[in-house]
Amino acid sequence: MSIAPRWARWIVPLVLLLVWVGIGAALGPYAGKLREVATNDQAAFLPRSAESTKVLEARKSFEGAQSVPAVVVWTAQGAARVSAGQQEAATRAVGELTGRPGITGPPSPAAVSVDGLAIQAVVPLAPGLGEELPAVLDEVRQAAQEVPGTSVRIAGPAAGQADLSDAFAGIDGLLVGVALGAVLLILLLVYRSVLLPLLIIISAVFALGLACAVVYALADRGVVRVDGQVQGILSILVIGAATDYALLLAARFREELVVRGDRLEAVAAAGRRSAGAITASAATVALGLLALLVSDLTNNRALGPVGAIGIVCAVLSSLTFLPAVLVLLGRAAYWPAVPGAADASAGGRGVWRRVAGLLDRSPRRVWMSTALLLVVLAGFSASLPSKGVPLDEIFVNDAPSVGAQQTLARHFPGGSGNPAVIITDAGRVAEVRSAAEDTEGVAAVVPVTASGRPGSGAPLVVDGRVRLDATLEAAADSDAAKETVQALRERVHGVPGADALVGGYTAQQFDTQQTSARDRAVIVPVVLGIILLILVALLRSLLVPVLLVATVALNFLATLGVSALVFEHLLGFSGTDASVPLYGFVFLVALGVDYNIFLMSRVREESFALGTREGVLRGLVTTGGVITSAGVVLAATFAALMVIPLAFLVQIAFIVAFGVLLDTLVVRSLLVPALVIDIGPRVWWPSTLSRPGTGSCAGGRGRRSAAGSRR
Repeated sequence: MSIAPRWARWIVPLVLLLVWVGIGAALGPYAGKLREVATNDQAAFLPRSAESTKVLEARKSFEGAQSVPAVVVWTAQGAARVSAGQQEAATRAVGELTGRPGITGPPSPAAVSVDGLAIQAVVPLAPGLGEELPAVLDEVRQAAQEVPGTSVRIAGPAAGQADLSDAFAGIDGLLVGVALGAVLLILLLVYRSVLLPLLIIISAVFALGLACAVVYALADRGVVRVDGQVQGILSILVIGAATDYALLLAARFREELVVRGDRLEAVAAAGRRSAGAITASAATVALGLLALLVSDLTNNRALGPVGAIGIVCAVLSSLTFLPAVLVLLGRAAYWPAVPGAADASAGGRGVWRRVAGLLDRSPRRVWMSTALLLVVLAGFSASLPSKGVPLDEIFVNDAPSVGAQQTLARHFPGGSGNPAVIITDAGRVAEVRSAAEDTEGVAAVVPVTASGRPGSGAPLVVDGRVRLDATLEAAADSDAAKETVQALRERVHGVPGADALVGGYTAQQFDTQQTSARDRAVIVPVVLGIILLILVALLRSLLVPVLLVATVALNFLATLGVSALVFEHLLGFSGTDASVPLYGFVFLVALGVDYNIFLMSRVREESFALGTREGVLRGLVTTGGVITSAGVVLAATFAALMVIPLAFLVQIAFIVAFGVLLDTLVVRSLLVPALVIDIGPRVWWPSTLSRPGTGSCAGGRGRRSAAGSRR
């Protein structure tokens, strides 16, 4: 080989390394800048076509300035009844806030509860205060504390937004730091190498910086939408995926390095033989996420393209930065471990030799027992409620807004501070109000007047429409309140010519729940179809892809069954967010297929030379360690989401982490290979591997197997 071509081959990895170092330096800070373009306004993440969304848009016309209510609640100390003087002092205290920065209008007069033990007043705050919101709420709290002999709490949407922003404050540093720390620790323990784990971490960090920069640019231009949940999932997804792809490539490079000796040839061979599996795995996740675009929920649609961008960046980093570094470092990348003969053969992996031996002896017993276990666990999945998380469970810690809302509910109708909002034709307002008041579960119905607040007096008419606020007897997040909203809609829809619409917090929760059920019915088959097509193209078979999709679907149901038990009996959740099952499905099925792709692509490669049975055993032995390591890393990465004290993310974290471990340790290690062995070469139908005699020992058992035992 001439000198010039060899130098040219060294220049390419050096240039790639410099390019990625430049990307890391220039774009790395964007991982901490996404909050600048993120919104945690939950009103922006409602079903597009739902009745409550139409009401949300229509009600803006009845507000002189858009506002987010903060409900101030005073309770008399010592369980005493509040006095008329305290009520007057409360009205005076909040009235002094008028005109201050962040206050959009005059607060409502203070009202005493029926039991006489509490006072409430509503202070309208400007929307979009962002980081200024806590300071404005502190000012409201300080003013309210001027009422003698009372304790003060602040409830309502404004207080909830402040607590939500506080919960997401850890995404920029804490979440990423915990995830990277967990990955680094696991890699150090598993590979006993100092440099390789650092290289993999750097690859993931570069991928995250690039992904965040792209998402930032798109979000800044309004192309995509980002909230705290999407931002957190993006970080975890990129770190986990980039680590998985890097581990697969690094393991294959180590094998090829022992066989070929030359690092350039080893990288080329490793890339050629693993790129197909890596890109196919990435495609299943990216396209599965993009399937969320057919959702009617804005936050689901937001996650689709953002997550797909993250996966693409993870693949780019794994297939360009890491190979460049491995070429430049060679064996030194694995220091102090030294790649040896065991890395190029089925030997030297005791645990996986024993697993392969078990499968070789009793494949049918193994797959039947593991399938039975998964079916039993899946039986509990029906008990996982996805009707939404109650307000007092949204945060896993004691958020101030939750305690305030509970105090408000003890002394005022359960729906106080979160009324059902009715928009109706002005000519039918009397009939609609009467129909609403006659609805069981409605405590009071009052119109919004010219003051911009609900109260007595002539209704404010805007473009021939009137707004009525209906306070519900039940708590706004309860099933009883949702039933009341359904009944309320039926009653007011029945008023001829009123064209009445019912919205508000409870209606939004109900519509989101209904839309989530519709999304699952549409998106689940779309995702399964996408994955099936990718597997058919990769494995050149019809039966194997169906088998793999069926096993990961069973793994998903089993995970939901375990989650139902854990959430109710260990974590104390009475329900899950309506989007949790769908998110769990997309992540688990797409990521679960990843490991089966890694395994079966290697099994297919080995089967051409050894036959199906020996191909399965050798493929399991050679990939068992790296795939299991990748699964543990991904599970630990998603588990890091639990540092964000929100029920939604804690639930997603558990479902994905547990599901990945179950898939890695049971489905991919036992169920799938046992099924393939039991079915035999027919599993590859209609490819050439399904024909008798394909492979040097197609299905033969009278030879030394990859498990290392002689029959």
